[in-house]
Amino acid sequence: MISLELYKILKTSEGDLPLDISFQINDGEFITIEGHSGAGKTTVLRLIAGLVKPERGRLVVNGMEWLDTGKNFYLPPQKRNVGFVFQEYSLFPNMTVYENIRYALNGKSGLSQVEEAMEIMELEQLKDRYPLNLSGGQKQRAALARAIVRKPEILLLDEPLSALDSEMRTRLQDYILKVHRLLKLTTIMVSHDISEIFKMSDRVIRLDKGKIINEGAAQEVFHKKYISGKFKFTGDVLDVEKDDVVFIVSVLIGNNIVKVIASREEAEELRTGDKVMIVSKAFNPLIIKI
Repeated sequence: MISLELYKILKTSEGDLPLDISFQINDGEFITIEGHSGAGKTTVLRLIAGLVKPERGRLVVNGMEWLDTGKNFYLPPQKRNVGFVFQEYSLFPNMTVYENIRYALNGKSGLSQVEEAMEIMELEQLKDRYPLNLSGGQKQRAALARAIVRKPEILLLDEPLSALDSEMRTRLQDYILKVHRLLKLTTIMVSHDISEIFKMSDRVIRLDKGKIINEGAAQEVFHKKYISGKFKFTGDVLDVEKDDVVFIVSVLIGNNIVKVIASREEAEELRTGDKVMIVSKAFNPLIIKI
């Protein structure tokens, strides 16, 4: 069980923004934090990891205090058993894949753990390569292996897949879920991708301007009032075009492009790149902008 109460003043382009949150996470849960840019999502991960100190707060992980400003107690980052995966990989360029993963053990013995992490992430054939000679997906798998090699109590993921194409993103989602379940991790991820959130999350926490505005299962958070639909898919708008008296919306769902007829009112609200949900309504598809 993770219990946290954190208060931190964030410096933004619009002035000071108080991040003031409180929530609990059960062992083995996969939590996604979602919200607009600047809402404080990444700061929450950094506060948990100990990379940032709050003005006040308390953090208890499995009965052990990691932070209590009331007692002036602060457990340093190196003593917090967390794995952190960043968007930009953060691999050491002068180290091989094997050396990067082993480095996370801080000089401690545990070669079997390195081998196990490489096996889980299917990196055995790449262990002697340097980051310069890896693809984006391979770099992220190496970063994931490094994060899990110490069997962390908490795995923190800061938009780890946002720089990857859709096919590689889907594959890495599967790797992350496999690791989460196999090692029985408690995982906290930051993501903007709605389909990714639906696929991976047990629970979603939505932040806005430093406050939690909603939390629950993805269906409850994003489209509770539409759960009666016979089917529902999320995707990205590729194009909106007029065809005689109707509008045709091209939506990328996974690796497939689906064309849906839309009303003028629906079409006027949509732009290329918008996230949408397609649900059934009286046998006709309805496009809902997320």
